[in-house]
Amino acid sequence: CNGSMYPLNGHVPAHVTPVQASRLVAERMLYKVHRQALAWGTMGSKALCHKYLMPVMRKQQYRLQMTNPIATVKGRYACAPIGATTIIPHTGKSFPVKGEDFGYLVWRKRNCCML
Repeated sequence: CNGSMYPLNGHVPAHVTPVQASRLVAERMLYKVHRQALAWGTMGSKALCHKYLMPVMRKQQYRLQMTNPIATVKGRYACAPIGATTIIPHTGKSFPVKGEDFGYLVWRKRNCCML
């Protein structure tokens, strides 16, 4: 667990590591767009043929993959779900001066029906 989804203002009170804090902010942003009805549900039985309003985000719908400063492309945690640990897979991913800006690729699960 990276931390609580609240407050939604971007402040991380328990800043343990830079990777953990940046991942938590990315997860909070996904949660916030769901609360504002900008992101929709695309998984589960209700989403077989269309997306639906989902004001409370399901963590299973998204995965995050680090792209900056060092891309994570191999292994079990290359595309980790929301709430996954950052201790082992992201060790050594941040370094002073040049490695302070983080980027994540967001993957969204989508169930669809084939008629």
